[in-house]
Order: sequence, then C-alpha cells, then structure tokens
Amino acid sequence: MDVNDGAGTMKGKERYAAGVLQYRRMGYWEPDYQPKDTDVICCFRVTPQDGVDEIEASAAVAGESSTATWTVVWTDRLTACEKYRAKCYRVDPVPNAPGSFFAYIAYDLDLFEPGSIANLSASVIGNVFGFKPLKALRLEDMRMPVAYVKTFDGPPTGIVVERERLDKFGRPLLGATVKPKLGLSGRNYGRVVYEALKGGLDFTKDDENINSQPFMHWRDRYLYCMEAVNRAQAATGEIKGTYLNVTAATMEDMYERAEFAKSLGSTIIMIDLVIGYTAIQSMSKWARRNDMILHLHRAGHSTYTRQKTHGVSFRVIAKWMRLAGVDHIHAGTVVGKLEGDPATTRGYYDVCREDHNPQALQNGLFFEQHWASLRRVMPVASGGIHAGQMHQLLDHLGEDVVLQFGGGTIGHPMGIEAGAIANRVALEAMIMARNEGRDYLAEGPEILTAAAKHCLPLKQALDVWKDVTFNYASTDTPDFAPSVSVS
Repeated sequence: MDVNDGAGTMKGKERYAAGVLQYRRMGYWEPDYQPKDTDVICCFRVTPQDGVDEIEASAAVAGESSTATWTVVWTDRLTACEKYRAKCYRVDPVPNAPGSFFAYIAYDLDLFEPGSIANLSASVIGNVFGFKPLKALRLEDMRMPVAYVKTFDGPPTGIVVERERLDKFGRPLLGATVKPKLGLSGRNYGRVVYEALKGGLDFTKDDENINSQPFMHWRDRYLYCMEAVNRAQAATGEIKGTYLNVTAATMEDMYERAEFAKSLGSTIIMIDLVIGYTAIQSMSKWARRNDMILHLHRAGHSTYTRQKTHGVSFRVIAKWMRLAGVDHIHAGTVVGKLEGDPATTRGYYDVCREDHNPQALQNGLFFEQHWASLRRVMPVASGGIHAGQMHQLLDHLGEDVVLQFGGGTIGHPMGIEAGAIANRVALEAMIMARNEGRDYLAEGPEILTAAAKHCLPLKQALDVWKDVTFNYASTDTPDFAPSVSVS
C-alpha cells in the first residue's frame, strides 16, 4: 500500500513506522468525527499553495496546531494520541473565493490550560500560520465549550454593575478621546477633560499611545484629570469618569499606575491590547479586586484582523477578551472612519453583549456560543463619528454602548464644552424619539434639526459635519448573505 495515497487514517504498526506520512493519514482528517460538547472548535479559512490538496492542507492545520510535526515520532505511542490529535472533520469551499476553504477543526479540551488565553492562542495560532504549504490562513471563529468558559473570571464589572455604579440607564454612554492625543501638558489635558465632562459627557479617555512621555508624565496627567473629574461632578451632579491609561513597559509599572489612579478616586482604568494576553488577565484580576472598570483599547488589532485571507478575525479577539475579563472594548462604529461592515460589526457586538450567540453566518458567527452567564462587555464606538450620525449609531449599535466622539467633541467651532452639549442633546433627542415609538432612523435628520432649533451648539455641529461621511468599501465582510424566507 502507498502510505501517501488518498486513503483514510493509517492504522496499526505502519502508522508509527519511521518516515513521513500525509497529515490526513496520521489521523488529523476524520470526516466522520462528531464534535463533543466539550471540544473547542475552530473554523479556519485555508488557502493552500498551488498543488496542495485542500484536505491535506486542512489536516496539516489540525496537526500543526495540536500534536503533529513533519515526520512520524514514535513517542506518540507514549500518549493517548488519538485523543490529543486535533481532528479536521469538515472542509467547505468559501463562497465566491476560488482556492479558499473553510476547515472545521475540533480540539479536545485537555489540550488547553484552564483560564489561560495565552495558552489557548499559542495552541491554535502558534506556529501554523507560517506553515509553507499554505498561501494564507485565517482563524475565522471559535466555539468555546461551557466547560472551558467556566474556567475564566470574565469582566470584572460588567454592563449591569457599571450602569449601577454610574447611575446611568436607558441610553448609550457618551465619551470623548482627548485630542490631540500627544503633546498637551498635564494642565491643558485636564482642561479638555473638565470642559468635555461638564458639557454632558459621561467619560473622557486617554488614547492608545499616551503613556508617560517627556511632555506629560503619567502622574501629572492623572492628577489633573481627576481634579477635572471631581470638578465636573460637582458642577453637574452626575457621576463622571476618565479612562486613565495604565499601559507601561512592565507589570510593576502598570500596577503602580493603577494603584495611584485608585488612590485618586478613579472609577476606571485603561489598557492597550498590545500589552499581551497574560498582562490583560493580570490587570483584570487587579480590577476585580479593586472594584475598577477595565477599558481595553484594541490597539494594533488591525495588523492581523482586517484582511479576509490571513490573520485572526476580530470576533475571535472579542471572544478571547470577554473570557480574559475586560469591561469595555472598542468594537467598531459602522459609520465612522475605521473599518466596520454593518453585518460583521453586529456579530462583534453580539459576542460582547449576549449570553447566547446563535449561529449567524450573515454576521460572521460560524458557531453557536453559550457564555454561561459570564458578565457582558460594553462595546465602545469610536473613530470619526459626530452628532449628525446619532440616529444611525443608535440603530446600528443599540443602547449598551459607549459612543465616543473625539474630534466630534473637541473639534466643535464653539469649543469643547459646546461639542459635548451638542452630543448630549442629540443623543437625548434621539432616545426620546425612540421611546415615543417614532421611526427615529428614517426621521433622524428631522429630529436633529428640530432639536437644533433650541440648541445652538447642536446646530453648529450639524452645520460643520453634516456632509462628513466615510463611505469606503469594507475589507472584512461576511461570506454569507442573510437567508430569505419564502412564504
């Protein structure tokens, strides 16, 4: 028998004879396998090199992301190898993408350390993305079994408790990123925070790359920002917050900054995705112990999430971050300046906010996911949004979201406070219209125009930004269209 023909898994002694076997012959292609409730399941978009069979390429992904290497090793026989091998059980052509295939691969739960995103990711995306027989590879989605979900703590606060702490219900939260994000002194930075919060915002925010530079030491920023928060709370009678970025070179530095933020009375701290999964989980544990809301800026994600053929889908990152335990995550705006297809973004938001995600191929969700009552993550919409889009934002993103207007607050012609007033009035006008049962999406421009008659800052915001749109084709769109029922 030719050990490299198209037959199924080789059995018996020949399976462990020295030499090289096709991955499909080593047990990594099992088309009759029925995934267990306790399996971790992945969907990869596989693009094989010319001349490489899609079944062999997919089996190779299963092998190289679990127990295989390039040649037979006799030490397999010292393990329960049939259990520990990942099993590719299904390969489908990608619609409208010749040469690419969706490979469904099941992993036994024992392959992963409980409660560790670092171990999970090292397993399924560790080496295999550089495998030469593949032109490209993308991790599209994952199904985490409830047994694995329950090994994670999840968000330290969650949407429900966050709203209770802030005493804000029935509407999206409003935020603003301080601009320019680099170059301001601590005093001027605090002035921006005060004016934005006093004007009606709930939060202001450090941006991803403001840490502790020569023009503004982190301690100065924290002091001026918290002075601004306290003054704005006294002026408005509302609870306010500002995301103090504790991202730093070492964990020791981050803990020091977080402790200082806590000592000043901050309700929220911020970290960047680039600090890594272990650091994120460590900061989540700190936030849980200290009753702090944890905001995650997804800095760097587009380097591997944006393109459809290679990398990791952001829906996977969103799932990992919910497990790892963050309270906020930037998840797209649809209408802003950053990448965000409406259907795909809906899938991200559902991953963050729902206790159960049914399969929804039109939103990029390949698997049903049960979250087992893990706390919910508040999505954050930021990047090129303004008051004139309020009806679209509410329609696309719903109520449990932070609408974060940076330039759309600080770029207002009457100043920062006026920009905040414009956003707050626009939001409350839209929420009132929704609560009255009006078609606020269709009537949105009319509702905003009517509100602007009694609010000069809103009128000026609409005049300045009314024609500003970012209508570019998305690079990451679903591969499946919604099904149409025929009566």
